[in-house]
Amino acid sequence: MVFRCGFLILFLISFNSFAQKQSKIDSLLNIYTTTKVDSVKLKAVNRITSHYLYRDIQKAKSYAFKQQILANQLNEIDYKIKASHHLAIIYNIHSQHDSARFYINKTLKLSKEVNHLEQQSISRHSLANLEISLNNLDIAEKINSENLEFNKKRKDSFGIALSYDLECSIYIQREHYEIALKSALNSLEIVKALNKQIRIADALNKIAVIENSLENFDSSIEYSKQALKIYEEHEDIEYQSQICNIIGISYKFKKDYESAKQYFNKSISIAESNGYKSILIVSKSHLIDIYMKANDFEKAKTLIDECKDIASSIGYDAMVLYSNIRLAKYYKAIGNYNKAHNLLDSLMNDKNILLENEASIHSIKSETYKLQHNYKESLASYELYKKIQDSTFKKKNISKINELRIIHKTEQKEAEITLQQEEIKTLNVQAENDRLTKTLYGIGMFSFLAIASLLYFGFKQRIKKNKIEREKQETIYKQEIEYKKKELASQTLHLVQKSTFIQELKENLEKIKKSPELFKVEFRRLVMLLKKESAEDKDWEVFKSYFSEVHNNFDHKIKAIAPDITEKEMRLASFLRMNLSTKEIASMLNVLPDSVLKSKYRLKKKLAIGKEADLTQFLNTL
Repeated sequence: MVFRCGFLILFLISFNSFAQKQSKIDSLLNIYTTTKVDSVKLKAVNRITSHYLYRDIQKAKSYAFKQQILANQLNEIDYKIKASHHLAIIYNIHSQHDSARFYINKTLKLSKEVNHLEQQSISRHSLANLEISLNNLDIAEKINSENLEFNKKRKDSFGIALSYDLECSIYIQREHYEIALKSALNSLEIVKALNKQIRIADALNKIAVIENSLENFDSSIEYSKQALKIYEEHEDIEYQSQICNIIGISYKFKKDYESAKQYFNKSISIAESNGYKSILIVSKSHLIDIYMKANDFEKAKTLIDECKDIASSIGYDAMVLYSNIRLAKYYKAIGNYNKAHNLLDSLMNDKNILLENEASIHSIKSETYKLQHNYKESLASYELYKKIQDSTFKKKNISKINELRIIHKTEQKEAEITLQQEEIKTLNVQAENDRLTKTLYGIGMFSFLAIASLLYFGFKQRIKKNKIEREKQETIYKQEIEYKKKELASQTLHLVQKSTFIQELKENLEKIKKSPELFKVEFRRLVMLLKKESAEDKDWEVFKSYFSEVHNNFDHKIKAIAPDITEKEMRLASFLRMNLSTKEIASMLNVLPDSVLKSKYRLKKKLAIGKEADLTQFLNTL
């Protein structure tokens, strides 16, 4: 069964991170015990409580009460808030949820009285976290969503990061791991930018939990060890305990039981010393599985009893039920089948039973009946087990579909927000224009200079407003240019083909020179007409029109350099700009290639280009 960590998501908010070295805490303790100035004493005890909060929970609790008494005596509202907040964290760590809720609400109330916005955000975060611990996910999600919007309005990057972190916890509980990962990465990105090392560890912790849930155990171990290193550097004892637990679970599923026991025992050692009962139960529960697999039933039974006692002491009914299911496995393993059956039957009436608990119960019953050679009852229990498994599988598919639906809605919402932001910008520009227009009407009696200034600003606003339209027009213009380029190429081809046709026609006429002498006169006249048609055809004007638009008034640029350039030379320059060969140009101008070369020489001279310079390259620069 893949690890679920909702009940391990505990409070991480604290004021005044202080005293990383023992010398500093010793100094604070000395100030607290020797000073007679109550205000100094209050500041010292606040910092002492903060120091011990994740190092020694019992000492933290003792100093938190001292802090509360002193803050009440001095009527220091800020320190009343800090004391209540510390106590809320402490009671939540001890899984005393009612007391935790009392102090969270007290902190929230006090922070509202003095309009302490940051603490209001922190208290709502703590309240949502508490609801996650109690598996009230809808309530937690509502509180956290409102807090996220609250933090966004305040532009509080750290508060936003915490909201994303908590959002990740909720999605993990719902088994929506893809969305959970996105939230964790959002949180990680912000806290990295803020260089909040502990929060970086928290985000890595969340990613490790997600990878564990997806059975990517090597990846989970990698992220967990990165987080553990940071927690150790900052002496965050509570989360060292939790992350060791996650590492142990990953090793357990990899069947590396020795490594798993090493990390579980480390987690247990820290949790027992500091009263972290929720973490303690989880680590011991997984150790039970390892000892059961190793047939070390005595150690397994001891841990089962301990888990039941701890779960009962904190009112953790679901874990009491889970421990009893393990106890039934123990009875089955040692051959006490009647005890196993009686316990399993009684568990079916438990009000806290879940489908996955029922599945485990039917599975154990099936295995127990099989060991008793009661195959009929074994098959019946197995069929009930499979029915629930199929139902659970279906629910997981539905959960996955819901996750995809949430992703789709989120993407839609993000697109809508982007569109709304653009619309708001447009409306702001329009509103500004309206305001300026009304202003112009209202101050008509003022001097021309004032009106001109307002018109100038109005014009500037219109430019902004029409920016999108201009971009559209530029796109259309580019498309038209591309079209005209194609037309120019087409027209060029047409001229080449026409010139080729004329050349062929001339060659055909040459063949009939042997006709009577009178026809020779007609022949000359016909050739002259064809030459004239070739030279003066309106196709040249069409070509020139397209060419000028595509090549940015090329003829004007040429004439600026050589005002006396002839139309024939202009044609030559245009054809060269089109990168046509000498042979193609000769065909189009109806002359010999040598004649084109001579014309190119004269054109270079007229444009004052050196003999060594390339004429075509020069024309391409215009």
